[in-house]
Amino acid sequence: MAPAGLSLGAAVLCLVAWAGLAAGDRVYIHPFHLLVYSKSSCDQLKRPSVEAPADPTFTPAPIQAKTSPVDEEALREQLVRATEQLEAEDRLRAAKVGMLLNFMGFHMYKTLSEARSAASEAVLSPVTLFGTLTSFYLGALDPTASQLQAFLGVPGDDQSCTSRLDGHKVLSALQTIQGLLVAQGGASSRARLLLSTVVGLFTAPGLRLKQPFVQGLAPFAQVTLPRSLDLSTDPDLAAEKINRFMQAVTGWKMGKPLTGVSPDSTLLFNAYVHFQGKMKGFSLRPGLQEFWVDNTTSVSVPMLSGTGTFHHWTDAQNNFSVTRVPLSANTCLLLIRPHCASDLRKVEALAFQHDFLTWMKNLSPRAIRLTMPQLTLQGSYDLQDLLAQTKLPTLLGAEANLGQISDANPRVGKVLNSILFELKADEGELPTESALPQAGPEVLEVTLNSPFLLAVLEHESAALHFLGRVANPLSTA
Repeated sequence: MAPAGLSLGAAVLCLVAWAGLAAGDRVYIHPFHLLVYSKSSCDQLKRPSVEAPADPTFTPAPIQAKTSPVDEEALREQLVRATEQLEAEDRLRAAKVGMLLNFMGFHMYKTLSEARSAASEAVLSPVTLFGTLTSFYLGALDPTASQLQAFLGVPGDDQSCTSRLDGHKVLSALQTIQGLLVAQGGASSRARLLLSTVVGLFTAPGLRLKQPFVQGLAPFAQVTLPRSLDLSTDPDLAAEKINRFMQAVTGWKMGKPLTGVSPDSTLLFNAYVHFQGKMKGFSLRPGLQEFWVDNTTSVSVPMLSGTGTFHHWTDAQNNFSVTRVPLSANTCLLLIRPHCASDLRKVEALAFQHDFLTWMKNLSPRAIRLTMPQLTLQGSYDLQDLLAQTKLPTLLGAEANLGQISDANPRVGKVLNSILFELKADEGELPTESALPQAGPEVLEVTLNSPFLLAVLEHESAALHFLGRVANPLSTA
């Protein structure tokens, strides 16, 4: 791997070494055996199939074709139902993918963060990022498929079939991870966490997509919308049409809409994710409150406040504190507050790295009154830009072999990940962890009225769904 990708590669090697130590003297099992092709699947693939028909293809409908709006509650219920059928192996596979996407998420968040000033927002979804790259792996042939597999963190020990990543298994694990985030007592329970993923596949007119590829995205993206339009004559107009289309279908207002479509591209892959969390026991404070962007500049924003027993830790040496707030039985919000706003970059580098989950053992219950902004974070980034910054500009470039997407081997332009992240008050119930006792200890005041970091963690898979920096709650990333 190129030098700038060494941190991710080293993390993968550590994971492989750990798996080897855990195995001891037992018969060797591939450390990622749950994610690669099984021997029976490989045997089936090796059977001669001279008369096997070619994959069916279709031409996407024009972008102006009528499309039904996204029903987010129906999508949530679909995810919840999927978790009701889980077996032990499904959960183990989700935990393995959760580990991989966390490593990649830290690596790519660092790249995204460094490309932007400390005074700007940054928000990234490791799940969406990993799902996007796995989607391309599903549509790739060698050598692109092998390169993507290595970047996803699953080394091919040899060239055998049983060392090859099974993209369908990975996307199924991502569906499990998404379902575990929102599942709270069944599909009929009152939704507090909402998570919706929509993929737009925008093609040049005449490009035929392979049906198995598009259908294979279903576990990751609950809605996939293949649409065709002229990408070459007026790229700016094409971008405007795509933005209007996605806004009409989803109703979501995303930050930094698509711009600058390359006129020679024949495929754009845009993944959109909407997360909405309601904080139990929190209420909206009257009026607007000051949030200090820096030592001399403040903005007026709506603030939430809640009192309860939350897990908390102060790192006196590095001058930051962490507060864990439950969003559901399975999911928590981690709020990381630098004691000095000028230390934001330093704290970000310390917090968002591979041992993120290990130092969480330092957190202990504490009576806290927490005040923080009501958040609506909007962020977009082009994965092609992040790959270029990690010295992998050709991974999805003109030479990429994507013959499983289309026989015409599409030329990929923008690969957009767009995020709408919302946190609101839910005054109906007290926080899950516990309410304050009648004669409790002194209540610690924690007020996030200056730049801070956040993460959303689902406990069972240990997957980090979002990593973010809030520098100014009124700006977009």
